[in-house]
Amino acid sequence: MDYNPDLPWYRRLHWQVLCAMVIGVVIGLTPSGGFFAEYFGWLGVLFMRLLRMIIVPLVVFSIISGVASAGSGRTVGRMFGKTMSYYLVSSFLAAITGLILFNLINPGRGYPVTDTGAEPPDLAVPESFRDLLLDIVPTNVLGAASTSDMLQIIFFCIVFGVAVTTLPEGPRTKVTGLIDAFFKAMMALTRGIIKLLPLGVFGLMVTLVGETGLRSFGNLIQYVMALGSGLFIHFFITLPLLLYFWGRVSPWKHAMNMREPLLVAFSTSSSAATLPVTLTTVREKVGVSNRVSSFTLPMGATVNMDGTAVMECVGALFIAQALGAEIGFMTQVVVVFTALLASIGAAAVPSAGLVVIFIILGAIGIGDNPEAMLIVGAMLSIDRPLDMARTAVNVYSDSCAAAVVAKWEGEEGIDAEIRG
Repeated sequence: MDYNPDLPWYRRLHWQVLCAMVIGVVIGLTPSGGFFAEYFGWLGVLFMRLLRMIIVPLVVFSIISGVASAGSGRTVGRMFGKTMSYYLVSSFLAAITGLILFNLINPGRGYPVTDTGAEPPDLAVPESFRDLLLDIVPTNVLGAASTSDMLQIIFFCIVFGVAVTTLPEGPRTKVTGLIDAFFKAMMALTRGIIKLLPLGVFGLMVTLVGETGLRSFGNLIQYVMALGSGLFIHFFITLPLLLYFWGRVSPWKHAMNMREPLLVAFSTSSSAATLPVTLTTVREKVGVSNRVSSFTLPMGATVNMDGTAVMECVGALFIAQALGAEIGFMTQVVVVFTALLASIGAAAVPSAGLVVIFIILGAIGIGDNPEAMLIVGAMLSIDRPLDMARTAVNVYSDSCAAAVVAKWEGEEGIDAEIRG
């Protein structure tokens, strides 16, 4: 959804979601909460089905568009390799940070699931790293799409996007133009579905509170603590260390020069909406050339989602733990690996991270669990401030990548001073 600061408060999505959550909680707490949960619950189910409907095409066109936009040629290939190296490392560190915070806080322990007689789900995970790698490669791409095997779909999209960059200019332009048009269409559809978020939150909150009361909110607070701590650590510790050791750039000067884009990112919750401000600031204040900034930043807005990687790792494990599943070492490996890949396919729109979390849930075998859908709904109801923080982390990581790659390319004067 495009950000418009002139909209009255009651037309802004986060206020609509907050009002829907409060109304849903109040109705769910009434003596007839169970009746209302049955009567309005279908709104939440419908919204979740709409989210799951767009996952496969959104991820497919988002990843292929982002990877294929790298272009061709030795210079572009070199810069693509450097940029992707940074993005993969920073996203991996973000996912690991989320994993550590989850294990320290264990936010899903004791979560009051509504169907107390249900057996804890058995998580579907490979038994070894070899099986994990073999499971990634599809034998039938259409079959993987029909069963929503997102790891296989993501792998195919990445290698297909790389293959597109090797084509001659004529066919490459045709393919990238078509893919980009499909991606823009999916973004428009995604924005339209996100506008229905208040209705979905209302239906889900009525169902959740009507069946479990307010007992789940203690776990949700712990989830917020784990996710918020992970975002804080990645923003204030991990990214500054990458800036300093990889780029020999002053983290303090870079943060001061990036103040305006970070404020815009925090207020809009959209990396795409912030991109024009980020491009201008990185060129004029950070001092990165147009050649590097125009390559790394649009690519980052599509494929680099560090904040989303933290959220997907914490969120998926939170849901699995809340359902009473046994979370072993390989489960955590699969979650981190999938979070790394899934963050590449997260569209730059508000709350897109909670759309993509279904990828990870599917990878560990609980994507169709109705209790999991209710927990995702509860997470949606409190996601707006977390989404604002995630977007700021995403945009800041993109700017750090631009600065580091510029230094790797031999550019001088990167964050040489704080430019007002």
